[in-house]
Amino acid sequence: MKIGILGGSFNPVHTGHVRMAIEVLEKLNLDRVELLPAKQPPHKSGADILPFELRLELVERAIGNIPGLGSNPLEGERPGPSFTCDTLNCFRTEQPSSEFFFILGASTFLELPKWRRGLEIPDLASLVVVNRWTAAGEVAGFVEDNWPNAKQDEEGVWTFPEGNTVRLIDIPRLDIKGGHIRRRWLERRNLNLLVPEDVIELLEERSSEVGACWGKRT
Repeated sequence: MKIGILGGSFNPVHTGHVRMAIEVLEKLNLDRVELLPAKQPPHKSGADILPFELRLELVERAIGNIPGLGSNPLEGERPGPSFTCDTLNCFRTEQPSSEFFFILGASTFLELPKWRRGLEIPDLASLVVVNRWTAAGEVAGFVEDNWPNAKQDEEGVWTFPEGNTVRLIDIPRLDIKGGHIRRRWLERRNLNLLVPEDVIELLEERSSEVGACWGKRT
């Protein structure tokens, strides 16, 4: 199995996340892409993050019956901060015969040196770098500077001696951010097309719980 992994706080999940998963699924001909909410994002702290179970349900509502997409509750079963290196090790242990593709935006990719064992992630999975705003040259320079043993096979594709790859792909640019969604929800503005319809419905159904984290609505 060729499995894509798209992690994030998903606070809340939005159309950009879903579209990213679909694009990678199709471009790399993967068997499946799993959206993986982080229980305790190490780079984000604060009371405005919705409970894990609610964020997971939002993800499940967002992907609905889209072929090839799924949600994964793995992080909810693990203690402590949700470090990517630990998560990928769990995937490899549970599914040793599968090939994994960790999906992240180009700007996040350039921050890997700040992550726990971030530069070791290509040892655990191939990287799919989704380019929306970052210049392709920055990604290429980062690979060359940090992984000199990676061989460039073609434009935007590098292969490590062990076989994993870094692949830069372009997708439609949907400039949607979680903070924008939260602010609009608090202001009771229309969220159509920014988040899937079923996500809007669940946010309203659980408005008391959402408001306890995001703040009082106007």
